[in-house]
Amino acid sequence: MKNRFLFIFIFFYTAGLLSTSAQNGVNLPDASGKLPFLSPRDQQAPTQVPDPLSLRSDQPDRMEWWRDARFGMFIHWGLYAVPAGEWKGKTGYGEWIRTSAEIPLEVYDQFRPKFNPVQFDADAWVRMARDAGMKYIVITSKHHDGFCMFDTKLTDFNIMSTPFKHDPMTELAAACKKYGLKFCFYHSIMDWHHPDYLPRREWEKDRTAEGADFSRYVAYMKAQLKELLSHYGDIGVLWFDGEWESTWNEKYGKEIYNYVKSIQPGILVNNRVGAGRLDMEGLTAEGAFGGDFGTPEQQIPATGLPGVDWETCMTMNDHWGYNSADKNFKPAGEIIRMLADIASKGGNYLLNVGPTAEGLFPPESISRLDAIGKWMKVNGESIYGTGASPFSQLKWGRCTKKLTATGAILYLHVFDWPANGKLVLSGVLNTPGKAYLLADPGRSPLTVTRKSDALVITLPPKAPDPVNSVIALNIQGKPDLTDPPEFKTGFDTFTDSLFVSLASDRDRVEIRYNIGKSEPAITSALYSNPILVKATSVISARCFRDGKPVSGTVSKEFTKATPLQAATPPPAGVAPGLHYRYFEGSWDSLPDFNTLKPAGEGIIPDFQFTPRTRDDLFGFVYDGYVMLPETSVCIFYTGSDDGSRLWIDDVPVVNNDGLHGLTEKSGSIALAGGLHKIRVGFFERTGSDNLAVFVKSQKMEKMVIPKEWLCH
Repeated sequence: MKNRFLFIFIFFYTAGLLSTSAQNGVNLPDASGKLPFLSPRDQQAPTQVPDPLSLRSDQPDRMEWWRDARFGMFIHWGLYAVPAGEWKGKTGYGEWIRTSAEIPLEVYDQFRPKFNPVQFDADAWVRMARDAGMKYIVITSKHHDGFCMFDTKLTDFNIMSTPFKHDPMTELAAACKKYGLKFCFYHSIMDWHHPDYLPRREWEKDRTAEGADFSRYVAYMKAQLKELLSHYGDIGVLWFDGEWESTWNEKYGKEIYNYVKSIQPGILVNNRVGAGRLDMEGLTAEGAFGGDFGTPEQQIPATGLPGVDWETCMTMNDHWGYNSADKNFKPAGEIIRMLADIASKGGNYLLNVGPTAEGLFPPESISRLDAIGKWMKVNGESIYGTGASPFSQLKWGRCTKKLTATGAILYLHVFDWPANGKLVLSGVLNTPGKAYLLADPGRSPLTVTRKSDALVITLPPKAPDPVNSVIALNIQGKPDLTDPPEFKTGFDTFTDSLFVSLASDRDRVEIRYNIGKSEPAITSALYSNPILVKATSVISARCFRDGKPVSGTVSKEFTKATPLQAATPPPAGVAPGLHYRYFEGSWDSLPDFNTLKPAGEGIIPDFQFTPRTRDDLFGFVYDGYVMLPETSVCIFYTGSDDGSRLWIDDVPVVNNDGLHGLTEKSGSIALAGGLHKIRVGFFERTGSDNLAVFVKSQKMEKMVIPKEWLCH
């Protein structure tokens, strides 16, 4: 990582570029080559810029409000609300409609005179967020279409050029201050409207990139960020997006991070300011610059992201921007459980609303915000300021915690109310204090007894909330909590035999196990080396200390499988490579390609896109054989953007279908060594396009399937 780099700006336009930019409504540098909005200090190239990590030395203080908040509102609002997801009879579009529906710039610009959100009420929006229990709002100042939802002096392509002629950001900033919420901006790095942004959309055949200068675009973006950080008071977060195209890089990310910090030192910046995000999982690649927090999108990490600040952003239905036809809204109860799940893993939840072109929240969003708010009014203390659960898994729900002067409070989020009225919390060695339901205004104590390592809480017959009832359990002293042992074996199916490994992260414990479902006792077998399994078996394990159990029991079944036989004799005349069929079209999920006419076909070395003739709206089917070196259970993976599926010997193994960013899914199958049929289907609608196919076995680490293993 370099500690020194220059801000480089190239500000001179040719006469032809001046004409092009004027047509696109962009304010240009003056005769001296300076952008009119930047102060002299902003236009200087500093000789030394601190490394972003040095600027983050105050991170614990800056992050405190955000970690305490746990719950925020995302708002995707822009020109795309006018078509409301519909174009030429198709209703599956959202905020990406300009490029997904291939709408020419001059046609898309005609939405401006139709955008007049006269029913917009900033006070009402912020009150709904506050009443839902949210502590901050992140709103789109500019999405990928380039339309600015604020009064920018850098381009006419903004809300002031619509009939509305108001700056809603000013009103929202004031309302957030009034109601005590942090006001934050989403800002797209990508810009499909600006004449200097590169690359162009693949389908924009008539929109030349000649004369475009990306460094000029970066200067334009910095000038807009200066506006956003100068006119709306303290901004809690700058939430960047659209960083994945090849024109953006880590150098730009560090430059922008340092720049916004120089204006508002306390601001938080997400990891999408850099170029190292690992797609929708939200993590930053090792060694890459990742801002202040990670950004999983439309997913909750299975075990959280220990040691990393992160925030899951998620839609209420299937679109970020308003789509009038999309009624597939998550039930309020599901959202409430997601909030508890995310908090229990140490993350924040940024829940999206897509307002209409009139300036209204959809009624479905309003009803869900109301239901969430009623739950948060009773149970909010189990979310705000809490830390991750000390337990890896709880069969009946989730747990959040707060440390206190005398110990800790464990907030037990009970999704599944026990029929026998006994809630069992295993692995708690602390002396219990008072336990009570947050839904009980009088906070009457619940009876807590001990059974070996477990605390047993006696509950009333009926859950006060069918979705998530929360019990506060006080424990005395430093938390002394022990999870059951963890199975470290990556496979639960085998063909011949399997070594099963166990581990615990606790000091001074020993692991004892049984073959079968019975609970291990101090007389059970002591685990010291991996357990050899040769037949289908259940293994149950538990932690002990000083002759007493200190954790609950974990059980797992390991299944012996009969492998699918290889092709015998091998197909005659096999040759390297796969047969591919290439298709063009727009899909939300994998179609039945056998009913469609391919736009091309042939032989290709592996799963690549070389034969395609367009960057978006295409699909592939790959057919052939894969040569496996030995008999084993194999795990196959597809990492794709958008959807993919994989079959082995006509058996469906991996289903990674649907519209999504780069997402990896896997499946396992027992196979004999030799040749096996393989088929992979893939489609890409818009955005990034990626497909990778991996394999892993008991004797082989995960790897991309080598070209040498593929034939047809």
